[in-house]
Amino acid sequence: MPLPFLTADRAFDDAADDAALPFDDRDQWRRPYRPGPWRVGTAALSLLLASYVLFAAVIIAFADSLAGAALCAGLAVLIIVGSLRLLRVGTWVSARGVRRVGFLRTRTVPWAQIAAVRTAQQPVRWLGLPRTVQGQALILVRRDQAAGGQQLLMTDRNADFLARHEAFNRAADAIEVWADEYRTRAEYQPTA
Repeated sequence: MPLPFLTADRAFDDAADDAALPFDDRDQWRRPYRPGPWRVGTAALSLLLASYVLFAAVIIAFADSLAGAALCAGLAVLIIVGSLRLLRVGTWVSARGVRRVGFLRTRTVPWAQIAAVRTAQQPVRWLGLPRTVQGQALILVRRDQAAGGQQLLMTDRNADFLARHEAFNRAADAIEVWADEYRTRAEYQPTA
């Protein structure tokens, strides 16, 4: 019985894995890149912490302190929700527009309001911390705002692309292509 996922004759092409399939529904929100190892590692460690807190809640419940157990269980649920939200953070695209999902809020910009999506060399935050370093950023320029109305979509120094420059370039190119395709569709659609 051959196991193709274990053999060396199978071609491994990361670019083919990241490409959208032609039969995929383009109306669904999708992230055109995989979450980075920093983001996944942080979420995994916080889920590990949540398991310890849940175990502590069980021990506290057996010690006949239900209020303390409920408090520990509530803390574990908050840690789990936070780690799941951390995995959702990023730039998502669909036929409706571009969605920038942050940890606490989400912003969606329809394609009709987008003037340009471009990559620029500028100071960017390192892993979202206050320290800035020189790097690349994918910037969204809106039509309905002043000339300085730019929104940062992603950088090559965030938790998804730190030390993964090729993945950043592929993701930025994919989002720019989606923007070109859907902005032209939005311009030619008749208004009702």
